[in-house]
Amino acid sequence: MTGKLSGLGKGFFAIGIERSKTPANVGTLMRSAVCFGASYVFIVGGRYPRQCSDTVKSWQQIPLFEYEDIDDFNEHRPLDVPLIGVELADNALSLETFSHPDRALYLLGPEDGSLSKAAQGYCQSLVRFNSRFCLNVAAAGSVVLYDRTAKASSPLMAERPVRAYSAPNTTRGEE
Repeated sequence: MTGKLSGLGKGFFAIGIERSKTPANVGTLMRSAVCFGASYVFIVGGRYPRQCSDTVKSWQQIPLFEYEDIDDFNEHRPLDVPLIGVELADNALSLETFSHPDRALYLLGPEDGSLSKAAQGYCQSLVRFNSRFCLNVAAAGSVVLYDRTAKASSPLMAERPVRAYSAPNTTRGEE
């Protein structure tokens, strides 16, 4: 089955951070999530106190879900929705040419590290984008959200086919 990413009304997407160190980055990412139309934001292994960087009070506009660890997240995430890790890894796909699925969850690593091996294991894809060095996690998340929105909104990009994601099985936690 193929489809087209035809705009912000089709499917849904969310973005989150694993083991966030700096609450202000979560606030900034939440603001970007509201700006770019994400359905919700999630935190894996961290807590979110309200932040001055979240000037649009995103927590009043979209849900914020918190998970104890990556296994808790995987157990409770929506069924049959691909997890896309954002990671500076050799096996990561280029964001510049990546076709976003209609429904997707994007996961960023902590400010001072990478996605855990367990998180990478749950990802259906890893993406990275060209940058001279590692960006702030909220800025990196904003780039990913912008890329998705730009590709969905552009008449040129809308003609690109989007692969339908099909999970090998829908039992959680099995490999």
